[in-house]
Amino acid sequence: MATKHRKINYRCARKIASFFAMTALFFASATAQNEGQYSHFMFNQLSYNPAYAGASGALSFTLIYNNQWMGLDLQAPAPDLAAGVTPTNYLASVDLPVNFLHGGLGLTFNSENIGYRSNTTINLDYAFRIYWGRGNLAAGIEANLYNFSFNTADLRGPDDLPGIPGQSSGSSIDPTVNGQEASEMMIDVSTGLYYQVPGEYYLSLSVKNLLASHSDELAYTNARTVYAMAGYEYAFPYNPSFKLKPSVLAKTADFSIFQAEAALILDYESAFWGGLGYRWNDAFTFLAGINWNFSNLNWIRIGAAYDLTTSKLGSFKAGRSFGSLEIFVNGTFRIISPQRPPTSSRTTRFLL
Repeated sequence: MATKHRKINYRCARKIASFFAMTALFFASATAQNEGQYSHFMFNQLSYNPAYAGASGALSFTLIYNNQWMGLDLQAPAPDLAAGVTPTNYLASVDLPVNFLHGGLGLTFNSENIGYRSNTTINLDYAFRIYWGRGNLAAGIEANLYNFSFNTADLRGPDDLPGIPGQSSGSSIDPTVNGQEASEMMIDVSTGLYYQVPGEYYLSLSVKNLLASHSDELAYTNARTVYAMAGYEYAFPYNPSFKLKPSVLAKTADFSIFQAEAALILDYESAFWGGLGYRWNDAFTFLAGINWNFSNLNWIRIGAAYDLTTSKLGSFKAGRSFGSLEIFVNGTFRIISPQRPPTSSRTTRFLL
């Protein structure tokens, strides 16, 4: 293990697990959408669960670019009017173990553009980690800072559509908005539990946006979103160079919107990997990547994912989505503190 943790008895650990499970069930009402989705969810666990911070035992960073539903025609009401953009996400995160805090710290920056709306999110994470059984258990807390922007100037009503009989030529901007770009800062809190047996499996449960913060100006409310994730690593007995790594992710926003996905990755000597995934009622995913090992302690992973849209948004017809593209970069650097030279010396004198 890269960090030292405090040991607690089984009863205490069970109380912690019960507390977080009840928290996930208690906070369950609001309105809004799920947070951004990523095909490399198994390599991007910090953005789903603050308790993951420091779990790798090293300084780790992640960069992701996701362009969803490429080619989808948003069908603007008129040629001279904007129709917004399909979902595009940019993510950057970093986390590391901190010994004197008995856990880890993490920081995530996420930017999403969809339609007429853009969101920028900054998350600050702390995880407290302990030994439990053959692995380690972490409880995490996260502070969320959101900046929502909504370009209401591009919204149009039927009066703006050309060639409709009986319609006036004036603007029909919704009276609840002011026709300008509006933005507001919002603060929220998230929490989670994370258990792992390194090199074997992990279990993750988290609740995002516990406060369900609300914006009166934008008429927007954060959705309380529950994430459950699990992964397993299986080495072939007769050829351990090959490893199978299945993983699953289930999520629900306010227990009204549900989504699940699964992926199976085949890894060869931690140098090359590829796999398949499926997101329920949305897409098949194809993943591939390569690892560069600079030493046994430092390496960089680069991967790409292509989602073949299977919902009604996608087909081989013009104006429909021909898929989604995601580029992923991850680096891990283990920090080894050098031995300090002695600051004083001691000698023994023998008197004759």
